Amino acid sequence: MIYKEFQNEQLSALGFGCMRLPCGAGGDPDVDADTTKKMVQYAFDHGVNYFDTAWGYHAGNSETVIGRILSEYPRESFFLADKFPGYDLSNITKVREIFEKQLQKCRVEYFDFYLFHNVCEMNIDAYLDPANGIYEYLMEQKRNGRIRHLGFSCHGHLDVLQRFLEAYGKDMEFCQLQINYLDWNFQDAKAKVEALKEYQIPVWVMEPLRGGSLVSLSEENEARLKALRPGEKVPAWAFRFLQSLPEVTMILSGMSAMDQMEANIRTFEEAKPLNEEEMNTLLDIADHMMKKGTVPCTACRYCTTHCPMELDIPYLISLYNEHLYTGGGFLAPMALMALPDEKKPSACIGCGSCAAVCPQQIQIPDIMSDFAEKLHL
Repeated sequence: MIYKEFQNEQLSALGFGCMRLPCGAGGDPDVDADTTKKMVQYAFDHGVNYFDTAWGYHAGNSETVIGRILSEYPRESFFLADKFPGYDLSNITKVREIFEKQLQKCRVEYFDFYLFHNVCEMNIDAYLDPANGIYEYLMEQKRNGRIRHLGFSCHGHLDVLQRFLEAYGKDMEFCQLQINYLDWNFQDAKAKVEALKEYQIPVWVMEPLRGGSLVSLSEENEARLKALRPGEKVPAWAFRFLQSLPEVTMILSGMSAMDQMEANIRTFEEAKPLNEEEMNTLLDIADHMMKKGTVPCTACRYCTTHCPMELDIPYLISLYNEHLYTGGGFLAPMALMALPDEKKPSACIGCGSCAAVCPQQIQIPDIMSDFAEKLHL
């Protein structure tokens, strides 16, 4: 197992993400505790020492099951991460109550790592509002030793990340971002990493395989990779990409079966970062993947100068593309919920002024109408 140093502590470069634990016949909430226990033991046996859970994972069962399993191991033998669930605005005023309950569910007296969960357009104002007391309470728990390291995860756009950093960056010790070779440019992950570098905040990675979409590629793209590294499996390329980023300390993988864990641990037996040719090839593959079935907006913003409703059309199209690529998902609806009704896709009046000046000849009114229909917004 590769290890990364973080504040004089040795963290396994691969962390066990506990959002996609194996489940029984009941589906997502019904965590298969016996299989999970075997996977945790295998992880320990092969050097994994970082476990990441959260209030909402498996409808709350992730914390309970992982807490029960880890309680059988010496507390100093693992690092446990949990999060304050501000992605649900009904939780915003309950930080004390939830934190105490999380300690109880996880059967620990402290969390090694604790995060503001999912800083995004929908909750940034609530997170930054002193009246909610979230920052003050979590800083108090850190002073009391019940949080060893405080950080945050972010699914928001770059401007949201920057707002959070301007307010709390001096006290954040790590940041968890969605990074993979597809999102390096598509989700502007590269720019987000650069923003964190300015605050000297190391990066934790979530969704390294983009929810499983990078586990397999087209025959053509797989052949391009095999020509460069004949023995490397397709999923390993996603991890090798991340191993090539010096800012990355922790890579989390949500493993739901033993064979996934075995394969991932084999990948992390040694670091094999990409050379320049390999990196360029992988990013070129990502670029071609995104061009298929998504709208080719270049964000030139000619459209916005002609929109009588003053819609941020490039931003809305970026959310539309995200929704198309994932076949749904929570990111686009979450971001749109933060917009006033007059700035949502449904506010488009279909005048066509935007399409008339679009260099890419995108039929923008049709896109806005389809987006509004898909999300009922």
